Amino acid sequence: AMRLVEIDEPLEITTIGDVPAGTGMGSSSSLTVGLLGALYGFRNRVVSPKLLAEQASRIEINVLGKPIGRQDQYAAAFGGLNYIRFNPDDTVDVEPVPCRAETLDELEQHALLAYTGQTRDAGSILERQSGITEDRMDVLTSLRDLASEMRDALAGAGDLDRFAELLHRGWELKRSLGCGISNRQIDDWYAAARRAGAGGGKLLGAGGGGVLLLIAPPWAHRGIREALGR
Repeated sequence: AMRLVEIDEPLEITTIGDVPAGTGMGSSSSLTVGLLGALYGFRNRVVSPKLLAEQASRIEINVLGKPIGRQDQYAAAFGGLNYIRFNPDDTVDVEPVPCRAETLDELEQHALLAYTGQTRDAGSILERQSGITEDRMDVLTSLRDLASEMRDALAGAGDLDRFAELLHRGWELKRSLGCGISNRQIDDWYAAARRAGAGGGKLLGAGGGGVLLLIAPPWAHRGIREALGR
């Protein structure tokens, strides 16, 4: 990051993380984007979110050789609720989802994060997934198409029940890929959360552990926590 920003003087850089590594919360990309932003600030430069996302992706993928995508870097750099399209020519389109402020508030109130206590190496899971890409292109295409449906569910008046239903469909599709995305314990937790009132959910990140995101009406949150053993 210092080389990209062209800083060669001695610096002391301290990082503090509130989230354990390997949870799927995008912490490594958030750190890279934040570090680049701080270094540009040190040089009295204000740069675009696009440049921060591109450079963070270059550091993680090209320099460090991680077998990851670029969604975390763009999410961290742009912030907010966006529809992000990764094009075949390596360009990226970031479009804010046109939804009401009330829908965003409602979405935050419905979201529940449950830490499974299981960390995983995203790289090994993603390597296994990339090995089956051509064989499961139908599933991957369906997952891609879900993104526009989910955007439409939040746009306009907003339909969180529909959004949760699509999230559940995405979880079922992604789980069908295998590759260590889920395990029996996580499947049991997810099923228990659904019985307790969650409309849908997903494991954040590559899967295999980390944090389970659930969408449920606020009145069901206490019951879900109890069903998952708090």
